[in-house]
Amino acid sequence: MEGENGKVLETITNPDIIQRGDRNELMALRFYEQTPLSPKYLVVVYREVSSTDGYIITAYFTNRIRRREVIWKRG
Repeated sequence: MEGENGKVLETITNPDIIQRGDRNELMALRFYEQTPLSPKYLVVVYREVSSTDGYIITAYFTNRIRRREVIWKRG
């Protein structure tokens, strides 16, 4: 994920989908046509501490979305 900080921040602030993770964390997903690999989804796993604070747990690229509870989806 080195050099992908801009995409990580964009994914959290402007996701395509937000899912609930296994341990109640949130997962922001956004599709990118261009990545270091090929067209992929970027998944950013994070936890909200309050309505204005939180932290990122991890981020990774994937070519498939796992079935999880969808909290929000772009229209």
